[in-house]
Amino acid sequence: MKVLALLLSLSLLVITHEFGHLGFAKLFHTRVRRFYLFFNWGFSLFKAKKFDGKWHFLFFNKETPESWDEKNLRDEDKDNTLWGIGWVPLGGYCDIAGMIDETKGVDDLESEPQPWEYRTKPAWQRLCIISGGVLVNFLSALLIYTCIFAHWGEDKLPLRNASLGYEYHQILLDEGFQNGDIIYAIGDEEMYDLAEAEKRLLLSNPYDVTVKRGDSLVHLTLSGSLQARVNAEQPRGGLITSIRMPFVVKDFVPGSAGQQAGIEVGDSVVAISDKPMATYSEISQALAAHAGDTILVGLYRHVGDSLSYVDVAIALPSDGKLGVQLYSPLEVFHVQHVDYSIWEAIPAGISHGWKTLVTYVSSLKIIFTKNGAQNLGGFITMGSIFPDTWNWYSFWNITAFLALILAFMNVIPIPGLDGAYILFTLWEIITRRKPSDKFLTYANNIGFILLLLLLLLANGNDVWRLFRGMF
Repeated sequence: MKVLALLLSLSLLVITHEFGHLGFAKLFHTRVRRFYLFFNWGFSLFKAKKFDGKWHFLFFNKETPESWDEKNLRDEDKDNTLWGIGWVPLGGYCDIAGMIDETKGVDDLESEPQPWEYRTKPAWQRLCIISGGVLVNFLSALLIYTCIFAHWGEDKLPLRNASLGYEYHQILLDEGFQNGDIIYAIGDEEMYDLAEAEKRLLLSNPYDVTVKRGDSLVHLTLSGSLQARVNAEQPRGGLITSIRMPFVVKDFVPGSAGQQAGIEVGDSVVAISDKPMATYSEISQALAAHAGDTILVGLYRHVGDSLSYVDVAIALPSDGKLGVQLYSPLEVFHVQHVDYSIWEAIPAGISHGWKTLVTYVSSLKIIFTKNGAQNLGGFITMGSIFPDTWNWYSFWNITAFLALILAFMNVIPIPGLDGAYILFTLWEIITRRKPSDKFLTYANNIGFILLLLLLLLANGNDVWRLFRGMF
């Protein structure tokens, strides 16, 4: 399910990105020879092109017939684009006539510049064409967030409403935090949102934190080395805090040990082998320690309008799991739900999208630290953020986030990315000196090698994490 969600999400992002380029190219009468979802090295799953007044289709094709070549078409069909789907699901491309990129050098262009080519267009038009993909990705992210707010509204779990407190990574435990603490303030600013508190901890390296511990407020003085330790130790999923959850059963895996033993939906597990336990983390650790054993599980069960305590004998499987699905924090604790009209959702979506982008860009400074390269992740990392079961809210929320990442990453001025073309075109507009075709060819070749190395590094990190059991 994660693979399916990732492929669908990336396909939507690639299509919208390339449509941004195509839309401006068509607006300025620039030919787009091919528009592909996925790469078609030596083979295409699907091809389509309109000429002679009708659409023509090819499936599982290797070589495009000569009759489809624009040189053999009527003048009115020469501007028509060949649409296709490749077999390598790593992205896609929009082949704009007269444009030097990582797949075409100066020797691949027409001998004489043509009026319908990218290279003959005014600089401001070329800037629009090359910026179109980034622009559409950014706007599509804001649109998705707007639609999410309009359709689902927003559930907010105030930081202090998680009554069982929070679990902390060993990094924070070494700084004086205790499991169950609730972050009350960082510096002189009170905290009301967990994401904001985590961002402040990771990006601001604060020295003073106030936590609520039981009924008291406790002041902690931190060492200021949080960033360095997070970079070095790379907590699973990048998380250093998590909500302490009660073990309340929502559903079962078919045939699970818990269901066969008589546990029911709504039961709240509170003890293992007569030892009281309040949170999921404690209970799951105790179950793992008794893997393969027969144990007593103590739980509270609703009987009419009252709660009854019940002991259930369970023969645990070798993995030590009951095979149950738990309620999420938003279903257990008191949340604040906000509904939005479409007019209210627009500014809310724009604001949320912008804050998400700013937070992401701010976090990138971690990459430029001593151990920063180890924080890069590839396709497995991207796939891991999707849920195990299909959920439209999660899918669209993650897709919007990936759209922002794609938009930002593409404006980085590395040759081969849109950002380099934007930089070269802005340079031309300012200096009135256009970079030579040979320079662009060399720059793109170097950029392609750099991007390939980054791709290998990021996905190599993923393989290493997978080997270490970090996914």
